[in-house]
Amino acid sequence: MTDAVGSIDVPDAQDDEAPESRKTRKGGKRGKKGPFGRLALFYRQIVAELRKVVWPTRNQLSTYTTVVIVFVVIMIGIVTVIDYGFNQAAKYVFG
Repeated sequence: MTDAVGSIDVPDAQDDEAPESRKTRKGGKRGKKGPFGRLALFYRQIVAELRKVVWPTRNQLSTYTTVVIVFVVIMIGIVTVIDYGFNQAAKYVFG
């Protein structure tokens, strides 16, 4: 009787190698550098990511800033009204 493919009794072909003959990886590029090399790599990666950013124009920036300030002022007004209402309700209930 033959064993099914992948059965426990018959090992797979890639399992025939000895574990010592496999190439082990110890950290890759980061493992070979010291702390200053890793810090320089981190800095280079930050600069590379910042170059990918699409920065807004001055007109877009002023528009976005105005929208955010108006939204915050509206939210402050809403929270103030709700807080005042709860304050008056608490005074009415607890007297």
